[in-house]
Amino acid sequence: AQAKKRIIGLREEIARADRAYYVEAATFLSDMEYDEKFAELGLLEETFPEFSSPDSPTRRVGGEPIKGFRTVEHRVPMLSIENTYSEEDVRAWVTRVEKALGNGSGETGSDGLFGEGSVVGVGWGIQYVCDAKIDGVALSLRYEKGKLVYALTRGDGEKGDDVTNNVRTIRAVPLQLEGKAPKILEVRGEAYIPTDVFKQINAEREAAGEEPFMNPRNTCAGTLKSLDPRVAAGRELGFVAHGRGVIKGGSPGETHTEYLGFLRGLGIPTGSATACGGVHEILAAIEGFREGQSELPYMIDGAVVRVDSFAQQDGLGVRSRSPRWCIAYKYPAERKTTRLKKIEPQVGKTGKITPRAFLEPVLLAGTTVSHASLHNYGQIAKKDIREGDVVVVEKAGEIIPQVIEPVVSERRRGARKVKAPAQCPVCDGPVEIEPAEGADDVTQETTRRCINPECPAQIREKLVWFTGRGQMDIDGLGEKSIDLIRATDGIPLGHFADIYALGRYEQQLVGLDRMGEKKVENLLVGIERSKARPMWRVLGSLGVRHLGSANAKLLARRFETIDDLIGSGVEELESIEGFGPVRAKVVHEYLASPVGKKTIKSLRSAGVEMANPDYHGGGGSDDAGDTVFSGKTIVITGTLEQHKRDELKEIVEQLGGKVTGTVSKNTDILIAGEKAGSKLKKARDLGVEVWDEAKLIDNLPDDVG
Repeated sequence: AQAKKRIIGLREEIARADRAYYVEAATFLSDMEYDEKFAELGLLEETFPEFSSPDSPTRRVGGEPIKGFRTVEHRVPMLSIENTYSEEDVRAWVTRVEKALGNGSGETGSDGLFGEGSVVGVGWGIQYVCDAKIDGVALSLRYEKGKLVYALTRGDGEKGDDVTNNVRTIRAVPLQLEGKAPKILEVRGEAYIPTDVFKQINAEREAAGEEPFMNPRNTCAGTLKSLDPRVAAGRELGFVAHGRGVIKGGSPGETHTEYLGFLRGLGIPTGSATACGGVHEILAAIEGFREGQSELPYMIDGAVVRVDSFAQQDGLGVRSRSPRWCIAYKYPAERKTTRLKKIEPQVGKTGKITPRAFLEPVLLAGTTVSHASLHNYGQIAKKDIREGDVVVVEKAGEIIPQVIEPVVSERRRGARKVKAPAQCPVCDGPVEIEPAEGADDVTQETTRRCINPECPAQIREKLVWFTGRGQMDIDGLGEKSIDLIRATDGIPLGHFADIYALGRYEQQLVGLDRMGEKKVENLLVGIERSKARPMWRVLGSLGVRHLGSANAKLLARRFETIDDLIGSGVEELESIEGFGPVRAKVVHEYLASPVGKKTIKSLRSAGVEMANPDYHGGGGSDDAGDTVFSGKTIVITGTLEQHKRDELKEIVEQLGGKVTGTVSKNTDILIAGEKAGSKLKKARDLGVEVWDEAKLIDNLPDDVG
């Protein structure tokens, strides 16, 4: 009884501390006190499991990884907000609102301001509300009888992905509402990564030799779509409410302002909305948020202006994708000039070689900037950026600034053009250059990539891929185990072949944190079993560009042994149906390179058999390797929530598809995300099959992300 009472008391105290911090911007528990009470609660719940609860704060640390996300229909669609970019746009919107609401007659409008059938006459005396536009990820939280039952992403506005497991880790999101909650309450808001947390994540990634994340919004989106809730728990996401969905059994008020107060009373954090009586106050509020953005805990990219009255909102109505009673003002990017001291190539985890600009420090958007992104060597050539140039640097919603252009009039005499590295600057391995489709000069280059899978800059990610379920399938050797072993002195794990020597270090492995005898025993059994994987599985596990499982099967059908494959020419590879000249060249260069030959030899020496039961005498076909993408021409456009464009391109190509940048009559499938634009229109005009991200995920194999 005492334990139960203490558990309930600790939960209430921690919930009050969360509310004070996230809703009231106050603190009544120090960090140390909070952590001590949290630890005590966790110990008590472990000791007395009969008192455990899914609503306990301890559940926020993240549970076991999940298999995937289900798609759920929004009860009320989540609409986009119309963007504006100038003072004139804001004035024009206010004029339209006031004309539509202004005559007090209650009649249907016919002046065409908002289209035929718009409702007018909800009354003059219009009040507006302006608040900061958080550069985050839109969420819909559904509470039933005060308990959080699920959280959805915006998705396509009609349906979203269920990300409840990850959202439950966000301390700013109450698992149980306070006070008298409605029977059903759907809260719309924005999840975000706090600016200081984002900077810390990037500092850690750079220290580890990994590419930094480009901006907090994309990082937040990727975090929410991670299959492991512990990722979300470790990134300390925040949440701010700003909208409403279904509400039953409660009165949220008659205005947006009253609704925000209603939410705060339930323990849900909201932003700092500013009441405005007209266009002059709206413009002043927009400027005020711009000037104060460096003081906010999150990144903003503009301000949102709403009509305050719900009755007037209903009167104005909505378009097909956006409400007429709300607009977003997007801030223009801040630009400054500084001197570009040098450009150095950096190799990311996928082998992508990115030029990085080192600048004379300049204060930009509230922070001192000393380096910036140059994207790729094609952009450097196209813009003719040279070391020593005075350059224009831009930083809007992006945390990492970008070099926009050189100031040619201030160029120093003798400044030389930048020469792109012909070999990997880390391992001296071969480099793959990807020009844009149809390109014939360096200014069209889009990617320069090291294709050596054992490059030290890539090896950790390659090891994770190699051991994965769809590749060599070594149970017990996942990301955490690989990181733990690689951080241990005396146990080498820098090459694929090192995996097969781990048995020599059995006692050291047993002594590692959370390993133990049984786990190590299972790990070594898994390693031994993987030696019997067929040749195509080995090839598809090496992490070579354009050589995933589907293409590896094509090679296994044509070549009886790995030696036959290594001894083949580019023309022979190119003749394989579905392979193509680019893929043939990349695969041949790797297998014929000293690095490729050494990798195969070391795996053989370690006992990896590379048997080939899939060989078909050099010809024939086998439908077992076919995928929905095999032989298809795919175009990817728009913003996808779960996939980065480059990563998705690689997945599709590994599954036998060809990814191009232009929609034509030869295009088989267009994969369209948000803001797909002209490519989507052209695809529809040509009758090309169009997939959204949900359909894409449904058609990916279970072992592919």
